This record gives sequence, structure tokens and C-alpha cells, in this order.
Amino acid sequence: MQTATPARHHSTWQGPAAAGLAILLWALVPLLADLAETLPPLRLACLALLGGALATLPMARGRARTPTLDGASWWLVHLGMPLLIVGAVGACFAALRLAPVAEAALITYTWPLLFLLAGEWLTRRRLRPATLGGSALAFAGAALLVAPEALAEGLSGAWGGYLLALLTALCWALYSLACGHPGLGLRRRLPRLLLIASLLTGAASLVLEGRIAPPEARALLAAAALGLGPYGLAMLAWERALQDPRGRRLGHLAHGVPVLATLFLVMAGLTTADWRLPLAAALVMAGSLAASR
Repeated sequence: MQTATPARHHSTWQGPAAAGLAILLWALVPLLADLAETLPPLRLACLALLGGALATLPMARGRARTPTLDGASWWLVHLGMPLLIVGAVGACFAALRLAPVAEAALITYTWPLLFLLAGEWLTRRRLRPATLGGSALAFAGAALLVAPEALAEGLSGAWGGYLLALLTALCWALYSLACGHPGLGLRRRLPRLLLIASLLTGAASLVLEGRIAPPEARALLAAAALGLGPYGLAMLAWERALQDPRGRRLGHLAHGVPVLATLFLVMAGLTTADWRLPLAAALVMAGSLAASR
């Protein structure tokens, strides 16, 4: 992907700061999702996206005029983007319920690799050996955690969670590609897109999960935190980072998310410091850095 650069001047620190903020907030998703474990995944996604829509409403306002969209672009933004958000958020929460948290998180956070591969193919129409080799190394890191448990459990084990985690990665990669095009005006439209995604997940929750008792206070607070941070402020910050003249380079910083997410899970006592966790995180990081050279 070739990231278009807006005509306005960018500060040298705002882009990296925005990327760093988004990465830090996204790394909190597995931890916050665990705190809201009493909520079904689609119901949690609905509440988190609703919170994100409310949180981004004042922050998405700005002096720049929202670009006008033609017929096809309008449908792409107002239907395609909410569906990507639904796939990313809803599938993420479902994956974290169906598979071990640390393993599902590491698979989910391979999305920067997919973003890198798709971007390079769109830009060069070919993939460099360094990109392919680095991608294989990073995926090997995730497989180091996934393979033993998945093979031991068989097809009745956590394979559904792993597939949903991969779907999450695909949706986030496509969403990041769209963020690199300022002509779509996603920042100004983000509250509306999050609200549409919240309505879609809410409808899916009623059909698939039925009615549930009112959630407890801790789950509501966790859902609000998810909306304010990872699915509110972080999404605005990520769009801002990819609009930076160094957007492609800043996008590679997202490879640090699985390391931070694993660190937060260990610090919270949700997973043990198994030798495979740091090794898998190191492989993901090494492969990501090699692919982005």
C-alpha cells in the first residue's frame, strides 16, 4: 500500500506518538476482555463499539472538511468499514473465549504482518524474500504456542478460536489499509461507523446469544474502558499515524503489540511465564522486523 500524504504539515512527533498510543491501548484488549468475561462476546463487542462511538464523537471533530464520497465509495465506507470493524472486534472477543487468551492474542496480533504483505504487494506487485522470510518466522512464533494444544485437542479443541483470531487479523489488516487513504475521511466518519458496527453486533447478539441478565458492574466498566481506549481513542490515533508521511514505517510499530499484550497478561496473573511465551513473542518480533526492513 502506498500511503497518501495530506497536503497539510505534520509535526515530527505527532505521528509516532499517535502510533505508540494506539499500540499501548490495543495491547490491553485481552486483559480488559477477561475482566468482562461474564458478557457474551457479541454483547461485549456491541457495548464496546457503542462506547467507542460516543468517545470518538468529540475527538473526531476538526476544521478539515470531510471528503465527499461517490456512490461506490459511500457504500464501501458506510457498509464495508463497519463490517470490517464487526469482524475485527466481535471475532476477537469470541476467539479470546474459545481459545487460551495468550495464544488467541498472539494469532490476532499477526495482523501487522498481513498489513505489511498486502501493502507491499499493492505497491510493488511482488513480495521480497525478506518479507516472506520474516513473515514465516513471525507466524512460526505464533505456531509455537498454538500447535501443541491444538494438535492435542484435535478438531474439537480450540481450532474455532484460532480461526476467529485469524479472521480478526485479516479484518484489522484491511482496516489499516483503508486508513492509509485520506480520501475516505475515516477520522471524521469514525463515530458513525462505530455506531453502525455496534448496531450490527447488537442484532447478531440478539439472534445468536439471546437475552441475558443485566451485566455486573465490573463487566460494564471493562466494556466502557474498551470503548474509550482500544476501540475509541486508539482507532483515531492509528488513523492519524497512518496519515503521517512515514505511515508505512510507523505501521511496523504494531508488531510490538503481542509482546506488550503478553506482558500485561503475565503481570495480571492471567497466564504463567511459560518459556514458550517469551520465545514466541521474540520470534514474532524478529520476523516482523525482518519483514519490514
